Parts: sequence; structure tokens; C-alpha cells
Amino acid sequence: MEDRFDIAVVGLGAMGSAALYQLGLRGAKAVGLDRFAPPHILGSSHGESRITRQAVGEGRDYVPFVLASHRIWRTLEAETGETLLTACGALVMGPGSGDTSHHGKPDFVGRSIDAAQAFAIPHEVLDGGEIARRFPQFLNLGGDERAYYEPGGGYVRPERCIAAQLQRAGELGADIRTGTTVLSIIQEPGGVRIETENGVVLADQVVVSAGAWTAPLLGAPFTELLTVSRQLLHWYALDDASAYGSESPVFIWMHGSGDTDYLYGFPPLPGEVQVKVATEQYETATRAEAFDRAVSPEESTAMYRHHVAGRLAGATGRVTKSAACLYTVTPDRGFIIDRHPQMNRVLVVSACSGHGFKHSAGIGEAVANEMVQASGRIDLAPYSLGRFG
Repeated sequence: MEDRFDIAVVGLGAMGSAALYQLGLRGAKAVGLDRFAPPHILGSSHGESRITRQAVGEGRDYVPFVLASHRIWRTLEAETGETLLTACGALVMGPGSGDTSHHGKPDFVGRSIDAAQAFAIPHEVLDGGEIARRFPQFLNLGGDERAYYEPGGGYVRPERCIAAQLQRAGELGADIRTGTTVLSIIQEPGGVRIETENGVVLADQVVVSAGAWTAPLLGAPFTELLTVSRQLLHWYALDDASAYGSESPVFIWMHGSGDTDYLYGFPPLPGEVQVKVATEQYETATRAEAFDRAVSPEESTAMYRHHVAGRLAGATGRVTKSAACLYTVTPDRGFIIDRHPQMNRVLVVSACSGHGFKHSAGIGEAVANEMVQASGRIDLAPYSLGRFG
């Protein structure tokens, strides 16, 4: 038996759950398909917390997405009673002189300040002395640091955001089919045929937001453009949490010149005496079906030795928890939000390139506008496939 829908969403993680919710708000007859049962720990959107910052150093084009996301998460909180966004403040800091890079962008602190000024986002620019005075959890500062501080930044709960959006999508009439692996997507005259292990789904249009599974599903050109990398998250016990007060921010701390010479982290969550920290790596690629989800003690020890020790007050080397997740990355570390070059009824929403969750709710809204209204309020041109030539 073949089912027919206005729109099918393939992949219900950060982007797919957001798109399905927004499609439900617009009255579309929609179906969401996922091989797992989101939220889960098998892809890119788990680990309890994700940093959100409204002035985005990756580029001004992203700012409308994150501003929309904050608005949408507050709406979802009111609709569901969940706590999704905690505005504890966000601190982005680096050396006051010399080269730095984050997500492939030089002078990330300066770029964050520029975005804040362009969009009138409340912020402060701090020097090393002010950082040390206000945030005693950061140790061994050189004194010449420069930082961007955004009081409206903080963290979101990825699993809760996905669950809340899927809950609302279902309440709005979406058909949600988990445990359903999509085998192929074929555009035919008048629609799109989706072959799954559980049968055929027909749709007028399709959104593919399958993260690390996107390239294997769609083939070229995505097999050439998307690289999957394994990323590690670590939680270290605190032997003294007194430096982490009620205004402790999330942080991105660039302590060297390269993209891997940094760490990011979170204050202890309510009731916890541990800190979550991570860095990133792009040198080693993997595949969604083959990556090692276990984090070895040696990997956590190396993270502590190279990035944490002597920098975070009270942080011991004792690991309380660890996790691995996947980044799907483009050559320029930007997003792809564009029609498939051979299937104009298929909109591809990937890849997050390691900085997507903060934008996901806003991207879902823009995608729904694009699919239902044939236009959106946010310009999607910067995320086109055409930029890769």
C-alpha cells in the first residue's frame, strides 16, 4: 500500500524534527521518517547540552536563524512545559594578539563582536583582567585576552528540543514513522517516490535532513561534499565547584592559533558537580554505520592533559561520563540548504558542520516556509550548492 503526503521529512534529528513541527503549524499533510527513534545517541544531536550564541562568528548570514530559534524555543517551552533554553551567558575568548581560528574563521572574537553590532545584540567586550574578575573558573589567563560576552547566550537541551518538536508535530497531525529506514528517493512525474524497508511513501516534496546518512542515501554530489567526523564529549568531576556561580557562562576558549587549539564547555548543570567540555577534530573521517561510539580512557586523558588541566577551576581528571557524536562537514564548514541538483522536489538540509544545533529551530521554520509558501523570510542563497562550483 502506498501512502501519499504533501511533504515527507527524511531524518528527524535537529533539523528534521524542527521542519516537521513547522510544517504541522502550516497545515501541511506531512510524514516524518527515521531509521531510529529520535531523540537518540546514534547521530549528532545528543549529549545533554549545546551552546547557543546569537552573534555568530561563523558569519552574519547565520544570525537570523539563531534569533528565530530562540523565539521558537520559548514558544515551545510555553506549549509543552519543558525547559529548553537556559540563558546563562556565553563567553568567546582568545589571545589579544596573534592568529586564532575557529570553524575555519580567523579572529573569531572580532567576528562575533561585528555580528552583535550589526544586529544590535546586547553584548560586552572584556579584557583579561575583567574576565578573571568576573569568571574565576578560568585559570592561568595570560592577561592579554580579549573576549566577547553575550548575556543572552547559553545552552539548549538537544534531546528535549527534538522531543518537544516531534510531540507538537504529532499533535498537529504529522505522521511520525520511526524505525523506518529509507532505501532510495526517486523523483517521478508529479511527485517523489520514497522506498523504505517498510513499504513505499509518495510525496509531492521531500526534505532530506539525514545528517551523516545523507551522502550514502543521495549519492553524488553529496558523497564528494560531505565528510563525517567523530567528535568526543567529556564530563570531568569537580573537586570544588565554588568558582561556578549562578552566572557561569558557556564558553569557547581559543588558546592557540589553530582550529583544534581550543576547548568549549558548560557550567555544571543544576544539581551536578561536573563540567562538560570538548574540542573538535577534522583530520580523521568515518562513516555513520561504522564509527566507534565508545570513548576510551586514553582519549579522555588526552583531552584533559592538552586542554583542561590548569584552565578550569576544580576540574579533576576523573571522568564521570563520555560520549561520541558525529559532525557532517562541508568543504567550507558552512551549511547546505538547497534543492537536489537532479530532483527539484527534494530539498537537502545538511550539513551542520559542527555548529548547527543553535540554528536548527530557525532553519526548520525557513524550510517549512520554502516548502509550503515557495519562499521564506530568510535568504537561503548563502547555503546553496552552487558555491562549491
